[in-house]
Amino acid sequence: MAETAVDARARIQRFGRFLSGMVMPNIGAFIAWGLITAFFIPTGWIPSERFSALVGPMILNMLPLLIGFTGGRMIWGIRGGVVGAIATMGVIVGADIPMFLGAMVTGPLGGWIIKKWDKSIEPHIPVGFEMIINNFSAGIIGGLLAMLALVGINPVVVGVSNALMAGVNGIVNARLLPFASIFIEPGKILFLNNAINHGVLGPLGIQQVQEAGQSILFLLETNPGPGLGILLAYYVFGKGMARESAPGSIIIHFFGGIHEIYFPYVLMNPALILAVMAGGFSGVLVFSILGAGAVATPSPGSIFALMAVAPRGGHFAILVGIVVAAAVSFVVAIPFVRRFNKRQEEGDAALAKAKQEVKDTKGLGHGEVKKIAFACDAGMGSSAMGANRLKKKLKAAGLDILVEHAPVDDIPTDVQLVISHVNLTARAKAAAPNARHVSITNFVNAPEYDEIVSELAGRKAGV
Repeated sequence: MAETAVDARARIQRFGRFLSGMVMPNIGAFIAWGLITAFFIPTGWIPSERFSALVGPMILNMLPLLIGFTGGRMIWGIRGGVVGAIATMGVIVGADIPMFLGAMVTGPLGGWIIKKWDKSIEPHIPVGFEMIINNFSAGIIGGLLAMLALVGINPVVVGVSNALMAGVNGIVNARLLPFASIFIEPGKILFLNNAINHGVLGPLGIQQVQEAGQSILFLLETNPGPGLGILLAYYVFGKGMARESAPGSIIIHFFGGIHEIYFPYVLMNPALILAVMAGGFSGVLVFSILGAGAVATPSPGSIFALMAVAPRGGHFAILVGIVVAAAVSFVVAIPFVRRFNKRQEEGDAALAKAKQEVKDTKGLGHGEVKKIAFACDAGMGSSAMGANRLKKKLKAAGLDILVEHAPVDDIPTDVQLVISHVNLTARAKAAAPNARHVSITNFVNAPEYDEIVSELAGRKAGV
């Protein structure tokens, strides 16, 4: 039964990873659009009719095409990306809303179909005709998919988008939006934050921006307040390693925008999920009352990113919502942290046992370790932070070993050692079955870093 639950969670995480994987590589483009919007639209910081002309084409054409291309590329490389982009044009044409949801359908669909075609036709291509057949097949299949998308997928996506927007607007008008935190905050702790933010809230929020100039939906998942309250509670009332690591985690979470940093603090004391839910609820309530919103998805969820995408005159409302969310989360967390302190010894022992169950007890094996991969859900946040931390420790020990960060489902095949969060280790092992795996629970001060460096240094010295 437990294995079934783990498998189900892994499948949900993998699907969320796929959705966010179409968006996150293009975050730079979203930021560019968001900054141009924030500065140059009529209500922006520096209104400019000439530069604001970029806003519409970027949101309606460029961004969906990038998503469609990325989705196709994830399925079948550059060739899949090209066909996915062609197919995406079918949902773009004739629509007056940003077709991100449509791109998330047509992009992977185009990549999947061209992949099936290539695998079926490749053995039968005459020598010397490879290029002409490949080019024409991509053009014909892409063109047919574009027409299919225009007459079939486009109306469906428009209808779904309108229905979702009507539902969101109804929740907003009924002042029920804060209740979304009951689902968002637990989802984040299960590492579904990227799927929630980039797969659901982001596309709907961008459509609201088109209509109202800003959207509160951009602030629901990205609000750093609930996590900040948890970390502050540990710093003020906690003991041991949790308290010692809290200040560094606060900096990384609040200023760096890596929200995954506080997830382990909740996972080792699950009652704290009530604190983040209360903080999220309170923050969204304040956002709703004060009319807060943003012009684009703040990514990562740093205070700097939030201020950068705030509309003119909207900074105060966002700051108040963050402060209230942090305060409520902090207050609610206090009794749970104190209770956790009383059973800290038992909790530490249980945590060590859980870690040992997923950690490879055979060590790093007898082969030479030349490449290490640090894996997280998206391969861009906590894994990058962990990789940098491990690089510094290896360098200080005089070890010249390549350390990379990667999405948990796309770990390079040539790595000898994979490091991942304990909740992602099962997926990491499935993606890299031939590598050794080490699980961690604390991205900042994981003792496993020093253990790895010590063992590798001992090997180098011939110990």
